[in-house]
Amino acid sequence: MPDIYTYFGFIFSFFSQEHEPIHVHVEHQDRMTIFDLIIVDGDLVEIRKRDKGKPLTGKDEKTAIEFIEKYWKEIVEKWVSFFVYKKRVRCTDIKTKLK
Repeated sequence: MPDIYTYFGFIFSFFSQEHEPIHVHVEHQDRMTIFDLIIVDGDLVEIRKRDKGKPLTGKDEKTAIEFIEKYWKEIVEKWVSFFVYKKRVRCTDIKTKLK
C-alpha cells in the first residue's frame, strides 16, 4: 500500500491490489474515505466519494477534495506509474497550505 502524499496529517494512498476507476484512499486520524476520480477526455469531471468504515468528517472531506482537485494530474501519473508500469512511487510531503 504505497502512500503517495502526506498533507498536514492526511495520508493519501493506493492499495496494492486496486481496480479502476482511478481512486485514492484518504486517511486522517482514525477515519478514511475513498475518492474516485472520474476523468473524461483528459479532464477531471467528478470526484465521487465512497465511505469505508468511519468516513472523514465534513471539514476533512472538504480538505481532501480540495487537495485532489489541485493534485489530480499528479495522482493519475502516480497511479499509471505504479499500476501500469509497475514502478515504485514516492510519497510527497506537501508542506504548504492549499489556497
